[in-house]
Amino acid sequence: MVLLDAMENKTASVEICDRIREDIVSGALPFGSRLTLHRLATRYLAGHMPVREALRQLQGEGLVVQTPNCGARVRAVDVDFVRNIFDLRIAIESMLARRAAERIKPKHVAALQTVEADLEACIAARDFAGALTSNRAFHLIINEAAGNPEASALLDRHWRLIAALWNVYGYGEERAAGVISYHQQLIKAFATHDTDVAACLAMAHAAKAKQELIARMLRQPAAVSEAAA
Repeated sequence: MVLLDAMENKTASVEICDRIREDIVSGALPFGSRLTLHRLATRYLAGHMPVREALRQLQGEGLVVQTPNCGARVRAVDVDFVRNIFDLRIAIESMLARRAAERIKPKHVAALQTVEADLEACIAARDFAGALTSNRAFHLIINEAAGNPEASALLDRHWRLIAALWNVYGYGEERAAGVISYHQQLIKAFATHDTDVAACLAMAHAAKAKQELIARMLRQPAAVSEAAA
């Protein structure tokens, strides 16, 4: 009976974690907002135990901060924090792209082409949430081809937080054209196993994303604070 209860709590915590994460990424739970067990349990019609486990998981993903005696909050984000995340991503994504270009198989190149077509279709339809999902899938294929799960795990830690930031500040058509161009060039570099070009493109791609997101944050400094009010 105890084992069954534990299994049920684990299943419930996974479901609650997914729902809280979705609400953070969508902006329904704004950056900086306080998260109490009672409010979350009421919101998701769940017990305190699975909610507590879900918050631990989201803390590991960088979306939630828990402080002793102060409870939990959705992570508050500033420009310095975003800059630090992207400095890490620029270095790791460049390395993974180089390694992927060395090892990539035809099946990976074909998968990249398929996902890129999906991404471009989403952009054409102005489905920017779908474009973010396809962008994520594109980079996961590169990481898989690179075969370095430890480095990939470091990138995974903050990708949902970055997606949430793009949702808050806007993905935008002006960014979309650049993303498409970089992806198309990356596919060509992978197809020809051009390690130097792949590494340079990945570095430039991540660096440009850093510059654009920080520029938007500086132009709209109230976006997160107003949402959290």
